[in-house]
Amino acid sequence: MPHLRRDADPLPRAARTRRRKAPSRLRTGAVLAAALVLASPAGALAGPAAPPAPSEAPRASLPAPTGERPVGRTTLHLVDEGREDIWVGGPRELMATLWYPARSDAGRRAPYMTEAESAATLEARGLTGLPADTLHRVRTHSRLDVAPARTGDGLPLVVLSPGAGHNRIWFSSLAEELASHGFVVAAVDHAHESAPVEYPHGLVTGCAGCAAGEWARGAVNRAGDVSFLLDRLTGPDPAWRWSHVIDASRVGMAGHSWGGSATAETLRLEERVDAGINLDGPYYATALEEDLDKPLALLGNDRGIAWEGHEEMWPRLTGWRQWIRITGSGHSNGIDQGLVTEQLGLRDIYPPEEWRDLYGDIPIGHGLDLVRAYGLAFFDHHLRGGDQPLLDDPEGVHPELVVVDPG
Repeated sequence: MPHLRRDADPLPRAARTRRRKAPSRLRTGAVLAAALVLASPAGALAGPAAPPAPSEAPRASLPAPTGERPVGRTTLHLVDEGREDIWVGGPRELMATLWYPARSDAGRRAPYMTEAESAATLEARGLTGLPADTLHRVRTHSRLDVAPARTGDGLPLVVLSPGAGHNRIWFSSLAEELASHGFVVAAVDHAHESAPVEYPHGLVTGCAGCAAGEWARGAVNRAGDVSFLLDRLTGPDPAWRWSHVIDASRVGMAGHSWGGSATAETLRLEERVDAGINLDGPYYATALEEDLDKPLALLGNDRGIAWEGHEEMWPRLTGWRQWIRITGSGHSNGIDQGLVTEQLGLRDIYPPEEWRDLYGDIPIGHGLDLVRAYGLAFFDHHLRGGDQPLLDDPEGVHPELVVVDPG
């Protein structure tokens, strides 16, 4: 296995401030660096020793989707020969996983991470007592490469962009939920910004972009990735054999952390993307240069961590907008990482304050369910015109979804 770097702080201190006194254990960049503990070798931290593994390794399971449709899953390797990778040179490569409503629930259940990605993730944190395929064996609710459901009108597409040094597969719970309700979902690993990522030629990459620290440039770069992805999914030479089920006129995007920054940039730069959700990510200067008349929602943490650009961006949003604080939440409640960590009995590898900065005090499963519920309501309304009381009165439906007064 190729050597993977252990890079530093995924976002600079300038990207966030504290509205209240910071916990004494919080170090520079610890919120996002800690987010990489089980996500990527790029952000592995020194910390408490890993607990001894039980004689039979624990198993983790994703929450079941609530929609009526079974879910299919497939993976694409995409190479943009006309665009140079800004971090390492050479053609820009992407790995993308697609979830979609399936014709039936037959077929082989999809694994979680690849075996190589699982091994690299555990090795980076020093979790040598666990089987190397532990994260490969997380139970999903998707079937590999099965045919999509038949559709007359086409299915809306939602693109998901992960945080710095995070693998796209941590979005599986949200993706399966959306797919079970009739969306095609494409989570993309941005080369050398996501990690660890295995490519078909056997290379497992780390997060060179995290080491560079050029966050605004990276967010714009990700918008270019999304444009290329849309070309390959909806253009004349589609990369997926069933691309015809996608309705290219209805496209949304959501991103976590750096992916949230990229969502705002993509809405600004890519006319084919209609609406987006920022899951607790900063807005950089490029996104603040002009007004945005497309729907954009911000789901923020409840730990008093204020990210760069939030207040400056708010008056720039001239279309539908919503700013939500999830009561009791941390930075990463919208991805699977906390749930899987807890189910595997590994919560103690995080110092308590770092765990709270990532996942707050809300029960892990409930926090993830709230993000899934909001995401489904948002994209159903903005891509399908559905009537969604949750968007009209978030606190009335889920009291934890507090509408922020921008002041």
